[in-house]
Amino acid sequence: MPLITVTSLKGRTKEEKQKIGDAIQKALAEAGTPEADRFQRFFDMNKEDLIYDKSYPDMVEERSDKFIIIEIIFTIGKSEKIKRKILTTLNSELEALSIAQKDVLVIFQENAWVTWDYTGGQVLHA
Repeated sequence: MPLITVTSLKGRTKEEKQKIGDAIQKALAEAGTPEADRFQRFFDMNKEDLIYDKSYPDMVEERSDKFIIIEIIFTIGKSEKIKRKILTTLNSELEALSIAQKDVLVIFQENAWVTWDYTGGQVLHA
């Protein structure tokens, strides 16, 4: 069960968020996550509350106001191959939505199964 957090500047429509969420879910599904396993949250920030370097690390073209941060939290054990597959599909899907790769920061975080309580104290796979 990946938990997805998307952080960006205010101004995206409900439809844009849905399409971004769909792109993320497609990338996860193609890497083996069940289609129905969708837990996503979107944080819309004021410009003064989302501070980011427009050119780190030595980017040729600066990031724009379409910049998004996508945090993907899932359980330990995802290989580099799986993460690369997610990134490849995700970047392709986001580019189709006119979100350039320069405007996407993806962070993978992993933790143990025992740290997840899916519902009512049921820790799965412990």
